Amino acid sequence: MMNTKFLEKIVKGFANHHRIRILELVAKEPNLTLFDITDKLKINFRTASEHTRKLVGAGLLLKKYKGTAVEHTITDRGKLILKFCRILE
Repeated sequence: MMNTKFLEKIVKGFANHHRIRILELVAKEPNLTLFDITDKLKINFRTASEHTRKLVGAGLLLKKYKGTAVEHTITDRGKLILKFCRILE
């Protein structure tokens, strides 16, 4: 049986245009820091931080700690979500 609460968390995790843009960016350029994401997408740091937190919570991005920096990479689930979004376009 399908775990609908789990699916809801995933869908809510990417249900925002900033989050989809972040997924696309990190898919093209892995290991970006929050500063890289804000610079490339021209969005506020707090905005980017909140959106990446939700993407990580939904299992679409991974955080990798390198010293004081935190790098972001897309997960296999994140890649599938991008394919799904392209189908909907």
